[in-house]
Amino acid sequence: MTTYETNGVRLGVEHFGDPAAPLLLCAGGTTMLSWPDELCTALARGGRHVVRYDLRDSGTSTTIDPQNPAYTLRDLAADAVGLARALDDRPAHLAGIGVGGLVAQVAALDHPDAFSALTLVGTRPVAPGPVDADLPDHDKATMARLFSRRKPDWSDRSAVAEYAAGTADILGDDPAAAPSLAARVWDRTPGAQPAVHMANQLGMTFSRLDCRPRWRERLADLALPALVVHGRRDPFFPVGNGEALAREIPGARLLVLEDASRAIPDAATAEVAAAMLSL
Repeated sequence: MTTYETNGVRLGVEHFGDPAAPLLLCAGGTTMLSWPDELCTALARGGRHVVRYDLRDSGTSTTIDPQNPAYTLRDLAADAVGLARALDDRPAHLAGIGVGGLVAQVAALDHPDAFSALTLVGTRPVAPGPVDADLPDHDKATMARLFSRRKPDWSDRSAVAEYAAGTADILGDDPAAAPSLAARVWDRTPGAQPAVHMANQLGMTFSRLDCRPRWRERLADLALPALVVHGRRDPFFPVGNGEALAREIPGARLLVLEDASRAIPDAATAEVAAAMLSL
């Protein structure tokens, strides 16, 4: 693990593989660990310099006030650009998962010269909040179960791990794998404000983030190889969101993981890695 200073902030970074044109992995709601170790290793074996990093207000990146972010989605996109350019003079393959996929779309649109390819996993073409009429919104029954649960003591590692297992079960991810991942996230969480910071790992900041202006209408301007990966059983961003992205990004390939929900399962690692390496 290391850090990079860019765009006025510190970003926590982890490297896999030998120096080459970077494949930059923009985090989702559980820090850089939303990109599985197995996938990072498989991509590195394919000859890529894989770099996963924490967004602001998560993991080892700069944390100020997650409940009141003083930055915008454009600032997060600029972080990705700054990191890509600090890593290598060559354009990077940029990948975003979940909320990181929103960052990746805006970064590729606003800074097309910085990136050579784009992978979007489990995301959608609009910001948090009211969804476009043609896009499927969060599954209401699943969200009701998810948000009606009693929150754990975020400073209690075991309680957080147990809570993560229940969350995974509701979302259709592997509840057996979730506790160890949550414990790793907890271990990487700064100790000054554990409750606020751990809650933020679940994406709370994005509900308060300024994501204007819209970018969906610009997706047709993207002129780089693109891959869209989506779990068939995803109740948070249902698969129709990935299908819309693949339709609206010229030449994009859609890879639907039939047995997946939010997380990339171990069984899909080889398929996802091969698709990303083909760009």
